[in-house]
Amino acid sequence: MSEHWTGPRYGKTIKVDNGLKARSKRGDIGATWWSRRFIDVLESFGMGGRLTRGRNYARQGQVLSLSLSTSMVIALVQGSRPTPYKVRIAIKAFTTPEWQRIEHALAGQALYAAKLLAGEMPPDIETLFASLGLQLFPATSRELTMDCTCPDWEVPCKHLAATCYLLAESFDNDPFEIFAWRGRSREDLLERLRTLRGATRSAIVRDEAPPLTKCLDTFWQKQTATSLNLGDPTAVVRVDAVLDQLDGVPITVGRSNLVDLLRPAYQALKPTD
Repeated sequence: MSEHWTGPRYGKTIKVDNGLKARSKRGDIGATWWSRRFIDVLESFGMGGRLTRGRNYARQGQVLSLSLSTSMVIALVQGSRPTPYKVRIAIKAFTTPEWQRIEHALAGQALYAAKLLAGEMPPDIETLFASLGLQLFPATSRELTMDCTCPDWEVPCKHLAATCYLLAESFDNDPFEIFAWRGRSREDLLERLRTLRGATRSAIVRDEAPPLTKCLDTFWQKQTATSLNLGDPTAVVRVDAVLDQLDGVPITVGRSNLVDLLRPAYQALKPTD
């Protein structure tokens, strides 16, 4: 509480019955590397001690509501006053040209889309952003704007801190929320990636085989080199081309993508004459 506050002073925190509670009951909050990364970033700004003040608030369910949209997180937190405090945490969204660069980079990595669809943030995603001259997580405290309607002048106050912890857990549930905070919703990002990957595939022209009803008389005959439509005779035949049909499909074995596991085996095969 600021020593300059001259208004009425209130006592104990007003308990909430149906607030949003952190899943973590003790120890660190944040189950995945990307939610812990967000908390670590805040602590690196010298907020560690002040963040701890809000951990109990997050676990007790003092946060009444939390919403995330482009650039802005807004929450209502019940403190010791009858009227809940309004909390805001803002970050700069990426510009349209920046998102276009990000989307092209993500579309070039099928594994990234597969992991995101499986609810995981690719472990080297920050390297991809860095290669574009961007930071997925804030690099300095100046990139975040935090404010609360409570009279505490410290930032973050315990109401902001509680919101930060619940925000980290929301990233646990859905890594796409990190992108949404930066300006791209899950639906828009996935649609853009599908479009970009589809355009890449359609650039490869393939001759369609005739329907079976049109070639019943010759279907069982041995094909000769002169009767086959070989297309470009200089084209390289890739034995693993069939796996391209699975690109972007989130099929995993353990924590590994099935396509990545199969591709070396296919590439080791030698085409038969």
